[in-house]
Amino acid sequence: MKVDHDDEVPPAGPAGGASAAAGGEPARPARTGRGRGGIAPPSWFAVLFLLPALLLLGFLVVYPIVYSVIRSFFDASGGFAGLDNYIGVFQGHDNLVAVRNTAIWVVVAPSLVTIVGLIFAVLTERVRWATVFKLVVFMPMAISFLASGVIFRLVYEQDPDKGVANAAMVAVHDTFAADASYPGAGPRTGDKQPVRAEGGAVTVTAPVAAGQSALVPLVRVKAEHLPKDAEPAAAPPAAKAGEVTGTVWFDFTKGGGGALNQPNAGESGLPGVTVQAKQGDIVAGEATTRADGTFTISGLRAGTFTVTVPPETFTAAYGGAEWLGGTLITPAIIGSYLWVWAGFAMVLIAAGLAAIPRDALEAARVDGGTEWQVFRRVTIPLLAPVLMVVLVTLVINVLKVFDLVFIIGGGDPNASVLALRMWTESFGGGNDQGSGSAIAVLLFLLVVPAMLFNIRRLRQERS
Repeated sequence: MKVDHDDEVPPAGPAGGASAAAGGEPARPARTGRGRGGIAPPSWFAVLFLLPALLLLGFLVVYPIVYSVIRSFFDASGGFAGLDNYIGVFQGHDNLVAVRNTAIWVVVAPSLVTIVGLIFAVLTERVRWATVFKLVVFMPMAISFLASGVIFRLVYEQDPDKGVANAAMVAVHDTFAADASYPGAGPRTGDKQPVRAEGGAVTVTAPVAAGQSALVPLVRVKAEHLPKDAEPAAAPPAAKAGEVTGTVWFDFTKGGGGALNQPNAGESGLPGVTVQAKQGDIVAGEATTRADGTFTISGLRAGTFTVTVPPETFTAAYGGAEWLGGTLITPAIIGSYLWVWAGFAMVLIAAGLAAIPRDALEAARVDGGTEWQVFRRVTIPLLAPVLMVVLVTLVINVLKVFDLVFIIGGGDPNASVLALRMWTESFGGGNDQGSGSAIAVLLFLLVVPAMLFNIRRLRQERS
């Protein structure tokens, strides 16, 4: 058969063909159903390898979530309760405290950790021992929350001899406030005693005129409250014009003997006691007792005065803050959370700082920007994606915080959060798994938007 050359199809190839003549791309070989080049395994083969992981994920994650959602609509006895469990989360004092504390955690803890991590990351770029510092700050991440809770439970002990926080506060306080304190001390009871207890203070019964002396005998002074520099009690020094002198001492002789209401051999003076000379409610003068308990109030005008030892002397010595009390317990636990997670934030932010183009920073400095301006207007905007990822990750973590609150709080309702409340309602004595499941579902719904936001940010960075 004769073939017309005008009807011949040009051979396909990189140097010929209609598409090549028209400037188009050369034709690509068609893919087979078995993947590229026909050598990749089929899809069902990959699913076969993923099946064990999918089954495990379904058993440990999907099934508990579905079961919790279903269980949240039933009460403790198994009867259908509808939305009552969800409404009950926002009713009752303990539940409302848990909701309030969770809101405080979500707002304060992630922001504080991110700010501290940012400061550490920026400062460590300017020191030679940055690696050592990062290692020390990151080290708490290697400790479990349970162990961290035990550590800070000891740190926040009320007794300054045991709690590190209060020991430091007492040391600073005693450095600037040297007044002695003798808690529990006071005068003898009786109508004919030279001093009397009055409104927490100890007052000399008879008025004292300028140029006279006054004796202030006290009893019930505990041995541990006697200062080491206390000396044997001495008689009051002679008073001059415009002065009132006297002695404040522990009126007790070991083994008995001695005259009452008089300084005797073997009795100890009480140093560091503030003594005031008052006319009505006005303090005309004051002095502090010496090591032997004697004092001299000078600069007084003519007239009579009431010699008084103020109530502060007989109250308990300063013992620091009540870290685990109703007011400070949540901030104290957040402080322990900061100690654990500051290293995590620092490492991620430091990685973001290392990725910032140095040309942008140098250009800003060349243009006359100060270090603060460069940090605020260049570094922070370039770090914004990293800071947002760190912040959202911490928000997710904070919504689930349980260990620290459980260990440090010790079951105090003032420290409760929703995650702890969920455990308490279900397994910690409440025996109401319906209410606990409702709280779990609410926490899940709160966590999901933050997780989706983080996933979206990661996809944007990869694209």
